[in-house]
Amino acid sequence: GVMITTADGKILYANDAYRHLTGADGEGSVTTIERAFAGHPEIAEQIFRLVRAARQQRPWSEEIRLPGEAVPLQERGEADPLGARWFRISVRQIPAGRGSRAALNVWQLAETTGERRAEEATFDKLQQIIDYLDRAPAGFLSVDREGRIEYVNATLAEWLDLDLSEAASGQLKLDDLFAGEAAALVTGGAEAGRAQDMRSFDIDLARRDATRLPVRVFLKASGTRNGEKDRLSHMLILDRSRGAVEEGDARAAAVRFSRFFHSAPIAIATVDADGQICSTNAAFLRMFSGLGDRVAEGETPLASLISSDVREAIETAIARASAGQTRIDPVDIVFGDNNERSGRFYLSPVERGEEGRETAIVYAIDTTEQRALEMQIAQSQKVQAVGQLAGGIAHDFNNVLTAIIGFSELLLASHRPTDPAFQDIMNIKNNANRAAGMVRQLLAFSRQQTLRPQILSLTDVLSELKILLDHLLGETIELTVEHGRDLWPVKVDLHQFEQVIINLAVNARDAMPEGGKLTIRTANMSERESERLSFPGLQPGDYVVCSVSDTGHGIPADVIDKIFDPFFTTKEVGKGTGLGLSTVIGIIKQSGGYIYPESELGKGTTFHIFLPRQIVESEVAAEGAGAASEAADAAGKRDLTGSATVLLVEDEEAVRSFAVRALESRGYTVLEATTGVEALEVMDKHGGEVDLVVSDVVMPEMDGPTLLQHLRKRKSDVKIIFVSGYAEDAFKKNLEGEEEFGFLPKPFSLKQLAETVKQTLEE
Repeated sequence: GVMITTADGKILYANDAYRHLTGADGEGSVTTIERAFAGHPEIAEQIFRLVRAARQQRPWSEEIRLPGEAVPLQERGEADPLGARWFRISVRQIPAGRGSRAALNVWQLAETTGERRAEEATFDKLQQIIDYLDRAPAGFLSVDREGRIEYVNATLAEWLDLDLSEAASGQLKLDDLFAGEAAALVTGGAEAGRAQDMRSFDIDLARRDATRLPVRVFLKASGTRNGEKDRLSHMLILDRSRGAVEEGDARAAAVRFSRFFHSAPIAIATVDADGQICSTNAAFLRMFSGLGDRVAEGETPLASLISSDVREAIETAIARASAGQTRIDPVDIVFGDNNERSGRFYLSPVERGEEGRETAIVYAIDTTEQRALEMQIAQSQKVQAVGQLAGGIAHDFNNVLTAIIGFSELLLASHRPTDPAFQDIMNIKNNANRAAGMVRQLLAFSRQQTLRPQILSLTDVLSELKILLDHLLGETIELTVEHGRDLWPVKVDLHQFEQVIINLAVNARDAMPEGGKLTIRTANMSERESERLSFPGLQPGDYVVCSVSDTGHGIPADVIDKIFDPFFTTKEVGKGTGLGLSTVIGIIKQSGGYIYPESELGKGTTFHIFLPRQIVESEVAAEGAGAASEAADAAGKRDLTGSATVLLVEDEEAVRSFAVRALESRGYTVLEATTGVEALEVMDKHGGEVDLVVSDVVMPEMDGPTLLQHLRKRKSDVKIIFVSGYAEDAFKKNLEGEEEFGFLPKPFSLKQLAETVKQTLEE
């Protein structure tokens, strides 16, 4: 029935069906929905929602149920056996016209008692069918094309100790029920079968307690009228354990072979002399997804599964197997939608029976992960080799640069700023310092640089660094630093970590030539959270994560795996050394951390830095960030002169000459030695006078750590400073026990040498 009312409820029209359903006798007795259903408190809330929607000019619909003895509505229509009647009531609006007509409400009233009775009858029949299936001595299973279980009968649930509520809620998948690779066999069978086809398999199901249940599965893909498959596949499952299906010995042997064949973890197929696939096991179907329907047609060449460049090798191997040859070389293959996966085929001949057409068995192994690991190892070995070369070059350069920087400072001390040569000398020193910076990058890449790790709070470090980054990025790039709450302390070299952030910021700036946004975020990450990440090489643990994100052009997929390689750069010639990101990864890994890049073309790049959490007292972490700057200020005000006797051991004449002059200019008495052996001779003559030994680490005849062992025998309390272009940890392992020593990394300036000597003598 249809009724039209104004927005305020005035009835403008009602058809005969509406009058009939509401029991109206004439034109004047027509009532609104609200009044027609008055006196029934059980549906009052539904009627209220309808009336409210009509007043608010919103469409609405409700299904209502009137119990028996409803007046006057029970006098019309057909009631169910209990006397109840069902109605569907809806309201929609006709918008106001351009003239004076206001908006109208159109009400529709329909009795649905007959439909409800039919639905309930159908439900009763369905329930009877379900009860029958649940009592059947066979398992029934329905699965959709995504592998989700749609229906499991009680018999199968009892066999496998399943919870029927899990199946009803869609929580179960084929892999939960089928042992090994059998799920792929069923999926492939569903793809291959037409709606009228029935296929069978002898396979194993997996019980809840991990034991196996041997069964025979009859599979049929349901279809529409035109034969196309819909989403569901249905299975009848017979229990083959305990002699559930009695058959002869030959058939039992065939069943056992079928179970073993389909349960094998390695992919297996058979082919004929023409290379057509005859049969496959579950693992083979899983390895080559979408193969099931092609195998069913019986015209699928094995060579069609792989890239064209190795098909000739496969055809040759099949021909040799068909000829009965047993020594057939394995064939490496590439397959997948985009040839992104790799594998290996092993072929062996088959003795054909009278009716069999198989001539060869193919064993397939997926080597994708193995190839990826091999590439990672090769890359690691390449990086290690370059790192060793870089470290050796850096050591030699450091000796040269120490002499250049040192003698430049001695010359500057003897020239006034107004002297024409003063600026030339300053340029020499500045360029030597630039070269020293590049050497530090080489050492950082090879992880042989000297680090001075300390307990820090990244919140304090980034807050102080933000001012420098603002100037570095310029006005076109917006910098945002988002600090995580209650960050855990970390242990890193302050200056080297600042260098990491600066390098990443400079790269981000270059990736946003027209401006953009750079965001630095910090947060704690628990061990459980880190376990859920799929970053290769990240060990589970508690971390402080620092993410540096830009809105630049992004990094192409074929480039992102190379960005940490030494000397790799996408910048124009002269605009990049290719050491920036190599330095970054070297510093992070030497600090015990991890870095991972994520990028999307056109949207930007994010570098995630993971630094291990340090468990320390809060006061140490709070004071750590300012310790380096305070120490520098104190050193700047210290008197660097002295009167002690210093034994200087250095095989490089230029470095030794500069160091002698530098120390003598500060008031020290300096004894020289070019080797460790010569240093011991000097100690034998002047041992009582020597207050401090300053020694190179790498020297001919005797290295620094060995020299220290002999010095301890002559003078047990002698103090020593090791000088080296390598990291402190590189030689510390060669020292006996917990030796205390000072350390001065090359290249060093006159002031740094004087500061280290003064500090060591005062300790």
